[in-house]
Amino acid sequence: LVAALKPPLGRTVMLAKVDEEVEVNGQSYRLGTNEYPNNVEPDGFLFLQDAAIDGMIPSLRYVTANFNLCKTIWMEHGRDTTYIRYELDSSSQPINLTLLPFCTHRDFHEETQGAFDWNFAIEPVERGIRVNAFDGATPYRVLVVPDATFTHLGLWYWHFQQRAEAERGLDSSEDLYLPGLLRAHLDPGQSLAVIATIEPDDALDLDAQASLDRARARQKECARGARDDFEQQLFVASNQFLVARPGAKIPANDDGEKTTVKDSSTVIAGYHWFGDWGRDTMITLDGLTIATERFVVARDILLTYAQFVSEGMLPNRFPDYGEEPEYNTVDATLWYFHAVDRYVSASGDRQLLRDLFPVLREIISYHITGTRYNIRMDANDALIYAGEAGVQLTWMDAKVGDWVVTPRIGKPVEINALWYNALRLMGTWSKELGQPDISYDRNADRVESSFAKYWYAAGGYLYDVLDGPEGNDSSVRPNQLFALSLPYSAVPVSRARSILEIVERELLTPFGLRTLTPRHPNYRGKLTGDRTARDGAYHNGTVWPWLLGAYIDAHRRAYPEQQEKRKALLSAFQAHLGDAGLGSISECFDGDAPQRAVGCIAQAWSVAEILRAYRTINDQ
Repeated sequence: LVAALKPPLGRTVMLAKVDEEVEVNGQSYRLGTNEYPNNVEPDGFLFLQDAAIDGMIPSLRYVTANFNLCKTIWMEHGRDTTYIRYELDSSSQPINLTLLPFCTHRDFHEETQGAFDWNFAIEPVERGIRVNAFDGATPYRVLVVPDATFTHLGLWYWHFQQRAEAERGLDSSEDLYLPGLLRAHLDPGQSLAVIATIEPDDALDLDAQASLDRARARQKECARGARDDFEQQLFVASNQFLVARPGAKIPANDDGEKTTVKDSSTVIAGYHWFGDWGRDTMITLDGLTIATERFVVARDILLTYAQFVSEGMLPNRFPDYGEEPEYNTVDATLWYFHAVDRYVSASGDRQLLRDLFPVLREIISYHITGTRYNIRMDANDALIYAGEAGVQLTWMDAKVGDWVVTPRIGKPVEINALWYNALRLMGTWSKELGQPDISYDRNADRVESSFAKYWYAAGGYLYDVLDGPEGNDSSVRPNQLFALSLPYSAVPVSRARSILEIVERELLTPFGLRTLTPRHPNYRGKLTGDRTARDGAYHNGTVWPWLLGAYIDAHRRAYPEQQEKRKALLSAFQAHLGDAGLGSISECFDGDAPQRAVGCIAQAWSVAEILRAYRTINDQ
């Protein structure tokens, strides 16, 4: 149970895991598996026959000569409640099942360090126990349905080892508290459920089968419109990132009215570690909500973020602990125009465009005159300049202490591709809404003319950044793809083909695009090591699946006839759904073969862009 105590943030680990012991025919089987220093104990993995996933509902099957036991785990939608159901599919005779609930109460970024004088307050309640880790902690209950007996122990288990955390150079040892044992008797064909929850009784359903039926029905509804198994899984996976952000307000419209949106929507950028980020939300809106026809959610997202526009900027992220939003981004705001365009074009909701137009107009004005972090339009060429020392503003945003790994100060190529697209959209929208403003088209014409400066003739591709502190940056990076892939492009098709040839040769892999050519001295082929090593590789060679969406759009523009080649580009992801975070797509992959999955096990823009690209290819 990981509960969002300040939804969608404040994610807090409570029930870390449940281990099992089965007694049957005079024999005892311990089904848990834990790693301690120089020891793995118990060895329950020996009895784990298979792991399967139904949409996003996992099941584990333990098989011995004496029994066949299936463990299924799911959460109740919209509730901080986890169900763990045990089904005794077959057995030589009835079994005694002992459950070991390992408890904690910690932020999801941290590890619990126990203490001999730290004893959780455990209160017996109907069907189980109530756990309170310390004064001021949020209490939770661990219940067993239909019933179980509880034996109090109050023991700390020391030094659980976390391999992934150790590899990342983070704290990798955790202590967990075992309040006691829950014991139950099961006959063949019977089942019982453990329910971990912070919810009150009136928000809790003790009928695990009814809850599971709802979860499966919801998944079926989420997959409505999917045309094959791969698309169906991506539809279900995409829904995991769409969450509520309460209390947002629609910005003032032309009549000066404001409307509260009680359950407005936002996007969790990735699991386990990210919150809701403006950039990720705008990039993923197309795949998560337009491709899946979740238009109500898309509308709420656009309205939610409009209320947070400040000095012509969307927030980069909402901090995990409820502080004021952070605005250190130059691209999130420009992606907003693309997201609005995709929503309005797909849904036909012109009213939303009218409601948002004052905000959009204000954003353009700030970008022309200047806003935070030296973000401004250069009056000489109408291109956007952005950046100052010590700040990371583009999606290549890794930073360790004062070290900005890829600062990209100057005129980044994708920023001006987005700027050009936004200006062309505003020119069209202003005429449609009866508020024509020739400055949008005039500035767009200037950007289109100035975009020729990005052409690096010696290499046959685009500069990554113009007018940086050290001049123009000719590093071969994937950011140039957005100058080809957005609806309005300032790059002629003849040059697009040359660019794609270089990108395919230097950057394209089965799982996405490298962030830097291996020929560059800064290239790092593996995302591993401590934070400094990982962040040094994050955008200097690491492969990102979400970039395939832009590559496929650019390829379709340059080579519309090569449909089969584009289909083949996504084939690796069908197998990947069973490789890392089951049923979803990882954040990134190593730049070096065999492209090991790394980063978050489920990333919103990975799922969104692969889904969008897959549907786009199959719609042709």
